[in-house]
Amino acid sequence: MAVVAWIGLGNMGGFMSVNLAKAGHEVRGFDLNPEAVAAAEAGGVAPAGSIAEAVKGADVVFTMLPKGEHARAVYLGEDGVLAHADTTTLLVDSSTIDIASAQALHDAAAEAGFRFVDAPVSGGISGAKAATLTFMIGGKPDAVADATEFIRPMAANIIPTGGATTGQAAKICNNLMLFINLASTAEGAVLADRLGLDKQVFWDIASVSSGDSWALRTWYPVAGVVPTAASNNDFAPTFTAELANKDIGLAISAAQDTGTPLEIGQHVQQLFQRLIDGGQSGTDCSAIVKLVDGSFEAAK
Repeated sequence: MAVVAWIGLGNMGGFMSVNLAKAGHEVRGFDLNPEAVAAAEAGGVAPAGSIAEAVKGADVVFTMLPKGEHARAVYLGEDGVLAHADTTTLLVDSSTIDIASAQALHDAAAEAGFRFVDAPVSGGISGAKAATLTFMIGGKPDAVADATEFIRPMAANIIPTGGATTGQAAKICNNLMLFINLASTAEGAVLADRLGLDKQVFWDIASVSSGDSWALRTWYPVAGVVPTAASNNDFAPTFTAELANKDIGLAISAAQDTGTPLEIGQHVQQLFQRLIDGGQSGTDCSAIVKLVDGSFEAAK
């Protein structure tokens, strides 16, 4: 069993680190939020008081952080991972961040003598909790192979994507499709209701027909249909509108860098921005349905 340092114990990282602890690894967790640390500790993760304490003697470091700026700070800062970990330690960043930041981390790690992979995930909080995430891993083949062995207790699917930053590229494109699917699911669900279809009957049809998607099966934005959906809990966040806007913004930025038109993606980003501008940044992203059913305007 390995010594694992885990930096970032939020909604995803907390469950993921606990699953590694359940697999028998010695896991040390660090987060700036004491409540997140306490929750992970209850699941078997030993709390660390600093990044330096977490990474000392670790076989592998995992990071799960909100944005590229946070990942850069954790790895490149004076009190960061590169400053305190041994170069024999494998570095695995499972954050969803911009391509430029991912490349900067690969470059800095290589220059300092570390092996580093970008390994973002798909599957949401439910997948993190159930250890059924999909990992997309970019980096040198030997580092990817070693990371795969550490990742197994958290994953249903582990897919090498190629060289540096290709894991992030895969995640960005996947999430672009996810949020477009979510927006279309919201529109279809509301229209079906207004045409007189029973909500469960319509879902039963769409989930086995060409309108099916992960968003429909997991985040259905109408209450009382899908147990895992935030719509059942007044859109309490499982994945916030702010984070969705960040992720689709990463895709738009990458598209601009590559001269790729994303007309649908840009429109969906504008919808999330409307939610945020209306004070809904911390609401679940599936609250995008409020822009379709009129409840968003009614609440203003």
